[in-house]
Amino acid sequence: MNINLKGHLALVTGGSGQLGRVMCRTLADCGADVAVHYHQNRASADGLVAELTGKGVRAMSVQADVTVEAEVRAMQGWVQTELGAPDILVNNAVIQYTWTSVLEQALADYESQFRSSVLHNVLMAQAFVPAMQQRGWGRVIGINTECAMQNAPTQSAYVAGKRGMDGVLRVLAKEVGPQQITVNQVAPGWMISEDVPDDDAAAAYRAGVPLRRRGTDQDIANLVAFLASDLASFISGQYISVSGGNVMPSI
Repeated sequence: MNINLKGHLALVTGGSGQLGRVMCRTLADCGADVAVHYHQNRASADGLVAELTGKGVRAMSVQADVTVEAEVRAMQGWVQTELGAPDILVNNAVIQYTWTSVLEQALADYESQFRSSVLHNVLMAQAFVPAMQQRGWGRVIGINTECAMQNAPTQSAYVAGKRGMDGVLRVLAKEVGPQQITVNQVAPGWMISEDVPDDDAAAAYRAGVPLRRRGTDQDIANLVAFLASDLASFISGQYISVSGGNVMPSI
């Protein structure tokens, strides 16, 4: 078996970021054309596009604030004009802010996390899923987090946003399933990225992981590519942890 995504078009939000870059490369390696979304870092997105086209696929960079409806709709128009209608959505972009206790966290942080986790997924679905319904095939993959299951101190806004995202995507999975569109979530642990190497500061984290090590962004990208493929055509509505066993959702 191999993962063959030729003939498909993927749109990755936050595609110019650390995890986003690895997912874009992996999808392209599987044959998919790729639209690389970015919010501010155009140079990184354009550099990645050049790399992807060097792999023999079509690619483009596209800018938008994925929490603003007009900008998401504009992005849909630009991608449609240049490459066509995406049938693989990877909703990866997220807003970062300082973590602190519930009693001290600014209300604006909860609001921004709601927009980047919940509204982001709603707006992307409203803009791009109708074309998947017409085609009778589609993949929506949301990037969640192990934090949503751990409820650690200082993470309340992040956890609240990601749990809201979970609700939206599980309902969406039931709504669009009849059109053979799968909707799943990939939940990374604390991964090793291009810009975040493993070091002694992670020793305590590693000690709590059953596999006693940290994974890499490539581990995430591998699952995303699998879920995007026909090999995963009967998997939908799932939250899948990629954390070395650090999170084990109950059944």
